[in-house]
Amino acid sequence: MVLKEFIQMKRDRVTFGMMVGIPLMQLMMFGFAINSDPRHLPTAVLAADQGPFARTFIQALRTSDYFALVRETNSEAEAQRLLQVGDVQFVVNIPADFSRQLLRGERPSVLIEADATDPAATGPALAAVNALAGSIFNRDLPGPLARLHAKAGPVDFLIHAHYNPENITQYNVVPGLMGVVLTMTMVIITGLAITRERERGTMENLLATPVRPFEVMVGKILPYIAVGYIQVSLILLAAHFIFHVPMVGSLLLLYAMALLFIAANLAVGITFSTLAKNQLQAVQMAFFFFLPSILLSGFMFPFRGMPPWAQAIGSCLPNTHFLRIVRGILLKGNGLAEIAPEIWPLLLFLAVAMTIGVTRYRQTLD
Repeated sequence: MVLKEFIQMKRDRVTFGMMVGIPLMQLMMFGFAINSDPRHLPTAVLAADQGPFARTFIQALRTSDYFALVRETNSEAEAQRLLQVGDVQFVVNIPADFSRQLLRGERPSVLIEADATDPAATGPALAAVNALAGSIFNRDLPGPLARLHAKAGPVDFLIHAHYNPENITQYNVVPGLMGVVLTMTMVIITGLAITRERERGTMENLLATPVRPFEVMVGKILPYIAVGYIQVSLILLAAHFIFHVPMVGSLLLLYAMALLFIAANLAVGITFSTLAKNQLQAVQMAFFFFLPSILLSGFMFPFRGMPPWAQAIGSCLPNTHFLRIVRGILLKGNGLAEIAPEIWPLLLFLAVAMTIGVTRYRQTLD
């Protein structure tokens, strides 16, 4: 019996590959890609004071591991736009009389605005700012100015956490669950579509019909779009009435984007269905796709905390872009212009998955 099982395992190479590949994938992602303490977060600076103390503070942020100064803005409106579209995680606002107030011992205030839609990405960086302020000005405060070397630091920091000011975890997790649930159910259900036809012996009849491959795929996808919309509606109802997640943006726009995301996942499931030889292999392929969609999309861990190679892989997954769309619409009130950079990757992914599925469809009996 042991010998028989080894022979059977040798013949089913896909299953054996999954048994080896999935643990290796988990090891690589949890060991290298997952980081709960993200560094080098994109930051914009709005500096109305160009004095020496303001320059010292900006340089300290630039050399810090937590902040990466990518923009210098000239207006508060531009700073708000950068936060809204997700180009920056923080905006540091230095007031016009910063240096003068500091020299007078008046403890000037520096406003730090944070995109708190993902509280785990902002917490460590905000804590590092307070520790930074206690020492960066000591070199510029010699002699009689040494009295400003207070334990609390000579500067007060005002933290404005936008979109999730109370750092409520549900505001980040519940909208993200929409992408996770749709990915899991849509890919697995449609992954069984073609393999089920083959195992039941009805695939020959399907291939004998004059229906084109593209029409077969669309016909198998459309019923599950309705199922996907039911799931989206249930999650939105729970988010509003149970978890009290704010819904600032347009729900109509969210439903339109959900259609694109559902279609992309269904196309992946159909593609796996044409590649798998049986339903077990289809489920294994779906799980192989589902695992990185959770870990590398920014759902469980901060996306910007991952290394560049992991971010590149995550950017190829539709769940990454859909999570940004959902959180942007619900929490930030984003419109079509703000979410446009996340739409074309979904369209590209859908086109590639559909092309592979249609190409493989006629070869499924081989």
